Amino acid sequence: MTANTTVIPTARLIELFSAIQGEGLNVGTRQIFIRFALCDLRCHFCDSANTWNAPNQCKIESYPGLRNFEIHSNPISLPMLLQWVERQNIPRLHDSISLTGGEPLLHASFLKEFLPQVRAATGLPIYLETGGHRPEQLAMVLPYIDSVGMDFKLESVSGEQRFLEHTRFLQLCNESRVETFVKIIISDRTDIMELESVAQLVADVNPEIPVFLQPVTPLLEPATVDALVMLAPSPSQVLAWQAMMKRFVKQVRVIPQTHKMLHQL
Repeated sequence: MTANTTVIPTARLIELFSAIQGEGLNVGTRQIFIRFALCDLRCHFCDSANTWNAPNQCKIESYPGLRNFEIHSNPISLPMLLQWVERQNIPRLHDSISLTGGEPLLHASFLKEFLPQVRAATGLPIYLETGGHRPEQLAMVLPYIDSVGMDFKLESVSGEQRFLEHTRFLQLCNESRVETFVKIIISDRTDIMELESVAQLVADVNPEIPVFLQPVTPLLEPATVDALVMLAPSPSQVLAWQAMMKRFVKQVRVIPQTHKMLHQL
């Protein structure tokens, strides 16, 4: 007899929950968030540094929006995750499923098997929130993705330099004709020349791709702000940067990180 060597795919999660999307094109919509563990970036402004490494346990919301979390051990099997998402999927409540992190594409092999099943089970569109720097992994899952929110990391703000990877990533999204938009975190440290280079890159790929400028939103009382905290740009800076970028791309919107205002981190 031949032994059964089938391996059930697994992933390491941080949490699964229902919430309001706070960024980008889908801001204000209700989503089922699957937050994956692990990230290979170390952005200065990251509000999810707890995702950089894989914990031994993850939190799974029992009922959408109640924050009544169950604690489960990592890694999580594909059938189990599918069951938890289906439990969240109350009719007409959610607009889509958000794959977030961390960097979800570090789990591309898992997603390639999971996404067709979760889409068939829920009927919900799949939205990928990504650092936009792993084009090879993106290619593995693009057939199962409905929309992509791609971060563009400015070195002057994030400390990361991924220009070449971002270029290929955006090209792949555009070629696939999946709904795509670019998010750029801006702060008082933003280099306008760097921002102009991004605008030119997006225009070269497709000037119709929407760009979202997101001022950092620390939400700290003035007395608690120290020299290391990244501050939001001034209104005059934001207006000037938006005007500059609109010379290259059609849509440039300014939206703060509203999930922080709603205390939905």
